Amino acid sequence: MIPLRMIRRMGRCNKLSRGLSYRSPPLVSLDLPDDWSSNSNFTHSHSPPIHKCSNNESARIIDGRSAAEEIKSSIAIEVSRMKESIGKVPGLAVILVGQRRDSHAYVRNKTMACHEVGFRFSIAELPESCTEEEVCDALSTYNKDASIHGILVQLPLPQHIDEGKILNVLSLEKDVDGFHPLNIGNLAIQGREPLFIPCTPKGCIELLLRSDVEIAGKRAVVIGRSNIVGLPSFLLLQRHHATVSIVHALSENPEIIAREADILVAAAGVPNLVRGSWLKPGAVVLDVGINPIEDPESEHGYRLIGDVCFEEAIKTASAITPVPGGVGPMTVAMLLLNTLEAAKRALGFT
Repeated sequence: MIPLRMIRRMGRCNKLSRGLSYRSPPLVSLDLPDDWSSNSNFTHSHSPPIHKCSNNESARIIDGRSAAEEIKSSIAIEVSRMKESIGKVPGLAVILVGQRRDSHAYVRNKTMACHEVGFRFSIAELPESCTEEEVCDALSTYNKDASIHGILVQLPLPQHIDEGKILNVLSLEKDVDGFHPLNIGNLAIQGREPLFIPCTPKGCIELLLRSDVEIAGKRAVVIGRSNIVGLPSFLLLQRHHATVSIVHALSENPEIIAREADILVAAAGVPNLVRGSWLKPGAVVLDVGINPIEDPESEHGYRLIGDVCFEEAIKTASAITPVPGGVGPMTVAMLLLNTLEAAKRALGFT
């Protein structure tokens, strides 16, 4: 990891070709991977044992599974109406590269969800060793396919493939994941409306609204700054008029920042990172983390836990999403909703 003092030094001066002294370096030169394990500010590896639940737990469980089922039922009704009216249904295509177990699990969930609501579904599976050109060719094929209204590139991609280059090839009108630079840009700019909002942040906001959680004027903290969840969650919460902070792997005093949150979104990908001591009493907690840990007693040899220590958080939070059954099902429901919107737009169906 690059020390903070080096990062500060990088920003002191940038010599331009015309000889001007320009203090801000290119933004891409500041980009660093979030290595949570190397920062002494985060002590999760030395955390005290997890405290088991007691009978005085009070946090309300935000049930993402039931909310997602309600949304999928309404989507299925719309798909039936579309099919009866114009003889067409929404189509979703997924590009899956490599053999990551978590990616294959996510795609299976999306496949089943598409069949449940009556979508057409197509998948292009490519080996880990495939080239950028092969991924772009698969994308181009789906871009031209009029029966496909939404395209999803399952992230992350192998390290030798430039995700930015791939997303630039993706048709903006079919970017149902909401990761195209123009969609993210419009999400960031007040007065602009992206064609699609990234699915996980969109699902988080939907859960807050359905739970009657006030967002405007509240302090929100997002833990993690990935392009998939952290950054767009930050932007979307701002658009809903929250006062938002981000905690990342280089943040100093992360617990102090987190304890200011009325709404906390945990999206670092680190199991049990957020302990009960990180939470403000009465905070609403959205746990985006889905982390497999070994469990010999489980049917598959592992179980899923979140980024938040659930057993401790329920004693302090006023409401919390479980893992599994919280944000995950809503992410899939929002993907279906974005694809339905894309199909309606492409087919002129209202």
